[in-house]
Amino acid sequence: MKQHVPPVDQIERILQGNKAHARRTLEADPEFFKGYADKQRPGVLWIGCADSRVPETTISDSKPGEIFVHRNIANVVNTDEVGANSVLDFAVGNVKVQKIVVCGHTNCGGAAAALGDANLGPNLNKWIEPLRELRKSHQGELDKLKTDYLRGLRVVELNVQRSVKNVKANATVQQAMKGRGLTVHGFVYDIPTGELRALDTAE
Repeated sequence: MKQHVPPVDQIERILQGNKAHARRTLEADPEFFKGYADKQRPGVLWIGCADSRVPETTISDSKPGEIFVHRNIANVVNTDEVGANSVLDFAVGNVKVQKIVVCGHTNCGGAAAALGDANLGPNLNKWIEPLRELRKSHQGELDKLKTDYLRGLRVVELNVQRSVKNVKANATVQQAMKGRGLTVHGFVYDIPTGELRALDTAE
């Protein structure tokens, strides 16, 4: 009789994985963690989606300390939203990042939900309303696309461009763009290929 082996608890898996990560890292470089223990010096602020398939440090082959991160559902940046704007103020004004990236991705659940008007509950309805507004304002263009995948992808692109525009509307960002050459970029991550694609976000 085959014995049932219970699955590893996910929290225990995280703790075990952390120990393995720390051990491997210290074996390769005993001073690695000490190098950024006192202060972070990331060059990039990454604004991405909370989707578990799009971990910014992994897909960019970056190390801890290189990217300052803000993630939410569908990488939305609103001009009146305190969370994203607080991150912008701190990352740009205090940490002094040199680049800002807004990154969407293919197969985005938020973009897919924005193609319709299903009731997702008060919080999610409010959160993805900007994407639904994008859908409505570009309905003619979207109707010409043959599949929901392509329509969802176009909403992803439009949303990245919208969020980049809203990032540039932040006063701290504007000051840094004028004063020290801060730049803002829009990417889309293609999950099936694992590759990033830069979008034209020039105004």
